[in-house]
Amino acid sequence: MKKLYTISLLLCMQLCIFSLSTNAQEDESVPKSEAEIAKELSNPNTTLGTMAFPIDYIHYNGDLPGASSQNGFLLNFQPSLPIPLSEGVNLFVRPLIPIYLSQPVFGDNGFENKGVNLGNISADVAVGKTWPSKTITIVGVFGGFPTATNKQLRSKFTTVGPEFMVAQMFNWGVLGVMFNHAWSVNSYTPEDDVVLAATPDQFWISTANKQTASVTAGQYFYVVNLKNAWQITGQPTFAYNHKAEKGSRFTFPVGTGVNKVTRFGKLPVKLSVQYWYYLARPDAFGPQHQVRVQIAPVIPLPW
Repeated sequence: MKKLYTISLLLCMQLCIFSLSTNAQEDESVPKSEAEIAKELSNPNTTLGTMAFPIDYIHYNGDLPGASSQNGFLLNFQPSLPIPLSEGVNLFVRPLIPIYLSQPVFGDNGFENKGVNLGNISADVAVGKTWPSKTITIVGVFGGFPTATNKQLRSKFTTVGPEFMVAQMFNWGVLGVMFNHAWSVNSYTPEDDVVLAATPDQFWISTANKQTASVTAGQYFYVVNLKNAWQITGQPTFAYNHKAEKGSRFTFPVGTGVNKVTRFGKLPVKLSVQYWYYLARPDAFGPQHQVRVQIAPVIPLPW
């Protein structure tokens, strides 16, 4: 039943994209060039709507037996439909819906893979402003929810906290950083049979074995504009788990990749591939290499 629910969700997302792409192909306005769209999408305060599908391959490592041979596959769905409030000011409501195609967890019998399963949904609500200096600030609220359909992948906590981003636009591209801090709004009594599931959306809070959670997370990002709608880019995400055991608190990757905006018919689509290498990760079990492939149709806004 849980897998049927997850598959139904995937089909609904595909139908949504098909409907939006059909509307885009019927738009008779003069289209922007691929290079113009690529530059606009690099702006964190863009008014362009997207339906992003990041697909992650993650290779794990750690001190646990068999950790170095574990791999995971994750599909995310992240729509972004900015609502203009005034000149240079936009409202963003961005849910992130993860679907685990395959995810290793460690229990009494060693590692086993879980999939296909809905993951723990998170979302942020934020307001962005572009200043005359081309500096961009975004302030909002971030929340995470224990929605995973598999108990071993489900977060123990509902979390909420503030979010802040600052970025600077240049002629060559953009450079910025985002932070959020999440506290748990519920408590959890640790059990003796805790299963270790190093899932990216949990920011490793399942390894802490604590009654509450406190996690500082974020993302640094850069985009360098090239010719013909190509871009050099990187968007690695990091986290610091204040309640984790020593050796499992900091997760930090470095990474780079490329973007390319192209068209399928009249529908603009941003294609991206990135590689991240983790300089810091939980000692027992955590990611070492990550490859992200992203498909992001650019869709017309309904307002």
